[in-house]
Amino acid sequence: MEAVIAVLVIVIAIFAVTTIVRSIRIVPQQRMDVVERLGKYKRTLSPGLNLLVPFVDAVRTKVDMREQVVSFPPQPVITSDNLVVSIDTVLYFKVVDPVRATYEISNFLQAIEQLTVTTLRNVIGSLDLERALTSRDQINKHLSSVLDETTGRWGIKVTRVEIKAIEPPPSIRDSMEKQMRAERERRATILNAEGHKQAAILTAEGEKQSQVLRADGDRQARILQAEGQAKAIRTVFDAIHQANPSQKVLAYQYLQSLPQIANGTANKVWIVPTELTKALEGLGGALGGLANMVGDTPSTQVDSGAVEREAVAAAEAAAAEAEAVHASVREAEVQAAGAPAEAPSALPAPDAIPPAEALGSADYHPDDQPERS
Repeated sequence: MEAVIAVLVIVIAIFAVTTIVRSIRIVPQQRMDVVERLGKYKRTLSPGLNLLVPFVDAVRTKVDMREQVVSFPPQPVITSDNLVVSIDTVLYFKVVDPVRATYEISNFLQAIEQLTVTTLRNVIGSLDLERALTSRDQINKHLSSVLDETTGRWGIKVTRVEIKAIEPPPSIRDSMEKQMRAERERRATILNAEGHKQAAILTAEGEKQSQVLRADGDRQARILQAEGQAKAIRTVFDAIHQANPSQKVLAYQYLQSLPQIANGTANKVWIVPTELTKALEGLGGALGGLANMVGDTPSTQVDSGAVEREAVAAAEAAAAEAEAVHASVREAEVQAAGAPAEAPSALPAPDAIPPAEALGSADYHPDDQPERS
């Protein structure tokens, strides 16, 4: 008897504990529980401690009110240019009405996935591949508006739809890579050509400026050189006028210059002017007549005999050099004409000038000389 009473007590205790457990419901934050009484919707439990009628009330679903993220598997979609692309989408949504999310649709997550796929195919089907790759923002906005309008009656709010990846076929990817490579090579070639063009322009401008500066430098150098020569000539001229040299010195300098004129490796022909003898006669007469001029008397410190001998030697050297040059000219004319060497020359040789005549000596008398032919 005592054993039966003990078993009865245990059964009553277990029933009481079960009744208490089923009558108390603790709901965590951001979750809503839908309660049914005898199979009919009764109420929605809010977060916290809630009491239920045991064995009468039952929790149908536990709805998470937080925003959820779902990534759908890749879906094949055909574009308007008949290319099959694989598109991955990511969906952000939250439940705003747990009762409608429970009773309006059996599986709202599967419904959202299928609705996303069909809407995506409609949108991508109206675009070609290039526009589909560059119009992700428009596709996302269109998907969000369509899904939000449809899922609103299910108590679900679609907050955001993102296209994670658009994968074209491998052959299309290869073609796109080749196209992009060709485009980049074209841009590189254009940039390289523009660089060469700018370099050539800058080089030409630099050469132009350098030539202008070089020409200006040459001009300045020539101007300075000409000014220097003019100043040197003016200085020499002034010095000559201030020194007031005698005519003898000038004649002596002229006679010394004649051998230097004839002596030269490049002097093949030396033309002796016909007025040379007349000029020398005039110099001789001038030198003879200047002996008695005031202020032109030779200095006692100068050896007049040495000066006269040097002048005679210079005159003889000049006459010999002129005769040699005249003979060379005559021989060249004979060879050119094919005539014998004794043929007469077109240029007659000038008569030799005596040293006394060149120096203007007082012992020289022009009447004693034979007449020239």
